[in-house]
Amino acid sequence: MGLISHGGTLQATMNALSDIPNYVSHRLMTMAAWPVIVLGVFLAIIIVYALGATFRALRRKLNTTSLRGPPGKNFIFGVARDLFKLVDRGSLYEAWAEEYGAAFEVPIGLGGKRIILCDPKAIAHFYARDTWTYTMINLERTLYKRMVGKGLLLSPGDDHKRQRKSMTPAFSPIAIRNIAPIFYNCAYKVKAAWESLIDMDGKDTSIIEVQNWMNHISLDSVGNAGFSHDFGSLDGRPSSITKLFDAFVAPSKRSAIYDVITLFLHMFPVLVTFLPTPMVKLFGEMEVTMQGICEKLLERTRKEKELGILDGNTDRSIIGSLIKAKDAQSALHLDLEEVLGLMKTLMVAGYETTSAGMTWALLELAQHPDIQSKLREELLSFGADPTYDQMNSSLPYLDAVVHESLRLHPSNPEIIREAAEDDVIPLSEPVRTKSGKLVDSISIARGTIVGVPISCINRSNSVWGPDAKVFRPERWLKEDIPKKAQEFRGHRHLLSFSDGAKICIGKGFAITEIKAVLSVLVKNFVLEMKDGLDTQVESSRGMLVRPKIVGAEGVSVPLRISRYHG
Repeated sequence: MGLISHGGTLQATMNALSDIPNYVSHRLMTMAAWPVIVLGVFLAIIIVYALGATFRALRRKLNTTSLRGPPGKNFIFGVARDLFKLVDRGSLYEAWAEEYGAAFEVPIGLGGKRIILCDPKAIAHFYARDTWTYTMINLERTLYKRMVGKGLLLSPGDDHKRQRKSMTPAFSPIAIRNIAPIFYNCAYKVKAAWESLIDMDGKDTSIIEVQNWMNHISLDSVGNAGFSHDFGSLDGRPSSITKLFDAFVAPSKRSAIYDVITLFLHMFPVLVTFLPTPMVKLFGEMEVTMQGICEKLLERTRKEKELGILDGNTDRSIIGSLIKAKDAQSALHLDLEEVLGLMKTLMVAGYETTSAGMTWALLELAQHPDIQSKLREELLSFGADPTYDQMNSSLPYLDAVVHESLRLHPSNPEIIREAAEDDVIPLSEPVRTKSGKLVDSISIARGTIVGVPISCINRSNSVWGPDAKVFRPERWLKEDIPKKAQEFRGHRHLLSFSDGAKICIGKGFAITEIKAVLSVLVKNFVLEMKDGLDTQVESSRGMLVRPKIVGAEGVSVPLRISRYHG
């Protein structure tokens, strides 16, 4: 029996060995056929999508006002490739608005189009219906969901209202007044570090890469002020979260392949979570890292609350507010996933936007020494570090400098949304349609992509006057805000913090942090461009638009920093 068994096994083995050449040949032929198969599947998907897109585009065309706009260069991309190439599309949108009116359309590929709104009444309507009628496009929603999960950015309608209401006390003037000392503490750590770098150079000046320092300030500020967690970034403590955020600051590489992939991802956004790209890997690492940090913070705060350690003031912090909102007895009940999503959103938004804002402000001051001197004079005349209330009432030039920088350099230069339902958008000024008819409102069909070019409007000559692109803080002192600009709502007639239901809840937090940091650094240092006023600056886009010095490595802003001696 055993012999028969072994014989059968031996024969099976011999048969298997004899089949190896046939198997290898078959595999090679199969492998050789894979590119053809993949290409065939890819083309089939494109054809099916194109047919569906064409049908949807036809419906939208029949139900959307046909506006004038730039012609598309081809069916596949429209003008999308021209837009992809630009870090900030503000100037291009401004030129189109001058030619086609304050509402126009641009072809974006595969027969689709995007409605661009530059009209104040239309934009007010758009923001008023944000989260309900106008929602994130699929690709952006997929990316944010992968990065931060459930939170303010993704929550629609009533969920957004509930979450926002739970967080409002943590961003009230009282709350920000209590955390302002944290911003000063971070600023003075940078002051000490810069003085040490200057001493090490053995001179009274040193070339310092300021963007990285602003990143450290921003991360430690949001950690301490938001969650009572010290990342220790300014103390040189290694942190996985620091490495992750630094990776997001890195500029995106643009190429023809990049454009094709971007278009494909817009068609099939779910693939962004499966493709083995560095960005997808980064999202995964961020998810694990931030999940661990948030869970530790929640657990620690929960224990402190059980022990009665949290007093009334502490409970008004961001973390305290979130824990309170999670209480099952609260009318604003949030589940654990929502709390984690909100915390991750705060960490990402609080870090990236404020860091970029502080860097742009320092760069503008280095490029305009006369404005820097005037600001320093105001700060030195005031004397001690201003309190939160004094920042808002007693230092008008500091306020003007900060808002002028925010006007010229919004962290997000453009907002893109998709109409979740049919809508009619009113206009303050009539525009001419493709047929030549003047209309004072435009019909929007469900599925239409609608955009608001924030940087265009913030810097538009037709809105802010002939010096719109000039850094001129005085416009805020003289209340020299043009009538056209006053038609735009939002914080101080700017769209830098968005508007409507989704106006940035942390705008007071960000403005106070920028003011505190500038007040310390400008009083103690003179900032100059590394190679003089002819030093070239360009914009670079990672997660947001950031400045960089032309020729410098990565997203780097090296400035010449000197002690101020009076």
